[in-house]
Amino acid sequence: MVLVAQDIMETTFLSMDEETDGLTAARAMADHRRGYAVVTRGPAATVAGIVTEWDFLEKVVARGLAPAEVRLKALASQVVHSCRPETPTDEVVATMANLGIRRMVVRSDDRVVGIITAKNVLSTFRQYIDRLSREIAGYQSSHPPLG
Repeated sequence: MVLVAQDIMETTFLSMDEETDGLTAARAMADHRRGYAVVTRGPAATVAGIVTEWDFLEKVVARGLAPAEVRLKALASQVVHSCRPETPTDEVVATMANLGIRRMVVRSDDRVVGIITAKNVLSTFRQYIDRLSREIAGYQSSHPPLG
């Protein structure tokens, strides 16, 4: 069985307009227990970037700025790495590892349909390995070794 991006992505994710202030965004991220938010622009909610807890640490806290006075468009990473729902997970994981990113946006055309986080990957692969281990153990118990 080959897992693809849509098998491991979160379909519920936080998104906010680029004009949202940092304090409002940080509170929403904390309330939803998300370390990121997809940043959108305009009425069509076009993806303008992604803001992470690291962006807040580096661009607000470390600089001594007031979060309420900073807009997401100034904080967000504007390069948003993405994949399609049918992308095999080994490609997604390799890309995330090679780029050193913890989140991958999943897009269908121009629409964001999900997010893959490092936590999703670890959780999904643990379940996958556990299932494979049970199947192997079941096979071994029903087929004793020869000799």
